[in-house]
Amino acid sequence: MIDNIKIFSGIPAALRVPLLERFTEIARNYAEHRWEPSELNGGKFCEVVYSVLVGSLSGNFPTSPAKPNNMVQACRDLEGLPANPNHAGDHSLRILIPRVLPVLYDIRNNRGVGHIGGDVNPNHLDATAVYGMSSWVLAELVRIFHAVSTEEAQETVDALIERKHPLIWEFEGMRRVLDPRMSKGDQALLLLHAKPSWVAEKDLLAWVGYSNSKVFRDEILKLSHKARLVEYDEVLHRVRISPLGIRDVEERILKTRTH
Repeated sequence: MIDNIKIFSGIPAALRVPLLERFTEIARNYAEHRWEPSELNGGKFCEVVYSVLVGSLSGNFPTSPAKPNNMVQACRDLEGLPANPNHAGDHSLRILIPRVLPVLYDIRNNRGVGHIGGDVNPNHLDATAVYGMSSWVLAELVRIFHAVSTEEAQETVDALIERKHPLIWEFEGMRRVLDPRMSKGDQALLLLHAKPSWVAEKDLLAWVGYSNSKVFRDEILKLSHKARLVEYDEVLHRVRISPLGIRDVEERILKTRTH
């Protein structure tokens, strides 16, 4: 695991700490199915990100996250700043991220209340949008502010954009597929799909709940590797899902289950 201080070395602790705390809250609440706007708060995350953008572009970071009076106008003002090709991530900091923040902010403030008649409650879909946009924004900040190798930065981004599935329960470092009828092989694929970076073999073995490590390697990991559903590194004892495996999970496993 890469040190968070190294990941965001260009962001002072007064902003770095709340940035990661707010994102962790969003990810945890999404994983635990807390989809109400009061639980999945993208608004606080937006305020910290906005403070990071202002500090980076001006060269003077605020001492704490600051909430602008008008988030939409404040983000438009950032777009109006002159381009600076010598500033790392200039286009993303001025244009791309500021265009995402108002949408993320507005979902928090103006949805999930007052729905009448035959309206479908949007909380689940809104929560998925909040989690997806927050993940993308944080990954962009890693890309811009990292002080690690390119390979380490990519691994960090992969970890930050883990897919959250209602079928997977996460607690105290453990992960469980909440469908005991699912085959052990499919459980392993689903768990790998949710975590697109390398996964230690021993962790996957524990998450699936397989009692015999040799049989797990021979009948699941090696066979999945042969089918090119996963890449199994027998030397470093780690596994990661392949593009073919991702497609298999999304087209065969997830489409047949809604929860």
